[in-house]
Amino acid sequence: MSRNKVPYVEERLMKRVQEMNVSGQKKVIKTWSRSSTIYPEFIGHTIAVHNGKKFIPVYCSAELVGHKLGEFSPTRTFRGHAGDKTAKKRK
Repeated sequence: MSRNKVPYVEERLMKRVQEMNVSGQKKVIKTWSRSSTIYPEFIGHTIAVHNGKKFIPVYCSAELVGHKLGEFSPTRTFRGHAGDKTAKKRK
């Protein structure tokens, strides 16, 4: 992580996680905030991150602390390189 950037978490998301930690609940939290950083308070919770089409569940563990939620919810689907089809036709 860059030294000059402060970790960002959407206030509403952080508030919901803290409420769940106090009550001891384990529910999936839906969010559109892909730029939010995973904090230690998120460990053990599942956060569904929107990728533009659907929500992708991300289970937060200790290894993910410091990463952004958007890293685990790809927005594009890779369908292969265009050159693969032409190479097969030539053979």
